Amino acid sequence: MLEIDSIFSKESVLSSHIAGFRLRPQQLEMAHAIADTIANHRILVAEAGTGTGKTLAYLVPALLAGGKVIISTGTKTLQDQLFNRDIPTVRSALKVPVTVALLKGRANYVCHYHLEKCLQDTHLTFVDREEIGYLSLIERYARNSKDGDKSGLREVPENAAIWQMVTSTRDNCLGSECPNHKQCFVMEARKQALAADVVVVNHHLFFADVMLRDEGLSELLPACNTVIFDEAHQLPETASLFFGESISTSQLLDLARDAKIEALMGARDFLPLPDAIASMDKAVRDLRLTIAEENTRIALTEVKRYPDFIPTLDLLVQQLTLLLKLLENQAERSEGLENCRMRAANHLYLLQRWRDDSEMGDYVRWIEVFHQALQLNATPLSIADIFQKQLTSSLRAWVFTSATLSVKKDFSHYNHEMGLSAVQTASWDSPFDYAKQALLYVPQGLPEPQHKTYTEQVVAAALPVLRASRGRAFFLCTSLRAMQRVYELLQATEDFDFPLLLQGQGSRTYLLDRFRETENAVLIGSQSFWEGVDVRGEALSLVIIDKLPFAPPDDPVLSARIEKMAQEGRNPFMEYQLPRAVINLKQGAGRLIRDEADRGVLMICDPRLISKTYGRQIWQSLPPMKRTRDLAEVEYFFTKQNSK
Repeated sequence: MLEIDSIFSKESVLSSHIAGFRLRPQQLEMAHAIADTIANHRILVAEAGTGTGKTLAYLVPALLAGGKVIISTGTKTLQDQLFNRDIPTVRSALKVPVTVALLKGRANYVCHYHLEKCLQDTHLTFVDREEIGYLSLIERYARNSKDGDKSGLREVPENAAIWQMVTSTRDNCLGSECPNHKQCFVMEARKQALAADVVVVNHHLFFADVMLRDEGLSELLPACNTVIFDEAHQLPETASLFFGESISTSQLLDLARDAKIEALMGARDFLPLPDAIASMDKAVRDLRLTIAEENTRIALTEVKRYPDFIPTLDLLVQQLTLLLKLLENQAERSEGLENCRMRAANHLYLLQRWRDDSEMGDYVRWIEVFHQALQLNATPLSIADIFQKQLTSSLRAWVFTSATLSVKKDFSHYNHEMGLSAVQTASWDSPFDYAKQALLYVPQGLPEPQHKTYTEQVVAAALPVLRASRGRAFFLCTSLRAMQRVYELLQATEDFDFPLLLQGQGSRTYLLDRFRETENAVLIGSQSFWEGVDVRGEALSLVIIDKLPFAPPDDPVLSARIEKMAQEGRNPFMEYQLPRAVINLKQGAGRLIRDEADRGVLMICDPRLISKTYGRQIWQSLPPMKRTRDLAEVEYFFTKQNSK
């Protein structure tokens, strides 16, 4: 292990390649622990506080060990950062000849086949001139790009509607039957990943492949020596998503759109097909209209509140069954029609399984409603057994790391949820001096969160703190409704002249850029800004959290898991709800102090932090900040900061 000691020393190769690098004992200890895990094919769950430098702590031993390494991240942002910056820097410093590949889901790559279809389509479903302009940019990009990754074409926004038309999905990819198979960007990315020593993926791709054997990792995993999950706190949610089943109205409408195009090109003379497609399309749209709400989750047991839902779902099953029969009749006429037949069969299977009470014993069935779409979900009550099979399938090292995995250094909740037994755990505190750099403020006099004027009173308590901090704040809310209300109240406040930015007014990147440029803004956000956001310096000097982030008790998956734990004689609040809330709160609190020079106030408005017996367990899990309930002390903190 001497090699690792010398690499992380003051006069090391890292210091000559990384500006501002300095020895951090926590980082060195973590690097040793990961090196030992890799050498002995063990499992390590490692929590490393903000500023530990965990990326270097796992990259150095992983690159030195040799063998094939898969690094999986929670976000595409970190994925790109690792591939474009961090790994090349470490590789150059260590002078190790490792090859590296970046692998994303197929929706991130331009599809030659669908691009060509789009260019030939004279009845484009998007008539927007801007989108047609984007199409010509994508056409030129596809001709000249080596990888076809849509992130390389900055001129076309990531959320532009055109991307759905010119990329493939697992459903509509023709695979080896595709006439453009040899030029396929997805296939090229997979080939590079198979040949590379280090492959950078994201959690969604990892689990999509583990379950669906679809994205190229199924061939990578058997040859892999080490799997490293960064941002590992996101894994339980991501794994639940992929270990379950889902079918959405968007997928069904995509099928209708593609079947219509394929019928026009390959079966124009078969007249029953367009009528069947139109009837199925209408049934899908009618299903979405049976539920008036948006951005809500509904348990199957609550669906009786929507009397039209089940009859409309049954009608959709009938129309899809008819469409499938017609597609079976015509499928041999083109690869595209055969693809539509396969998709129709799969979608029908999922709809019928979701509808059948006898099919989904250990799953909770629920509906998620979006603005324009509706999704039927079946989520496993526990992912532990399913994930454990992946861990024991072959001998390799597994590393799970994040700044937030434990409750007061107790990892039992996370390990139990992920099915991790006989694993090593380790925790390293942040090297930052929180007692000097930060203040935790819990205001006095606020009511319980269920009080009807709670949000109004939270904003009233926050106003003097926002004025003392001169803006420069994140106002983090636990619900979209509260977020919108906070925005309205601050907007309506006289003499409050700090710029307000609201989640949803632009992309996250755009809002963060505006926040940094403005220097005295207040950014009001919900889940999107609780994690993965890094604003250093005085631009962010205050983080306000409206209430403790307990998941809504009426959430269908949560309520089903609570019920199951209660039936087993366990305490669902202490074993499940509280640890999840602590981990989420630590993520939100982690936005405040991002380096040694940062100073700021964390304001948690929820009085339960003080009034409930479990409150102590929560604040003891936070970094060791000085605590106060006195507004004057907060104002003095900012006066002292502003005078520097």
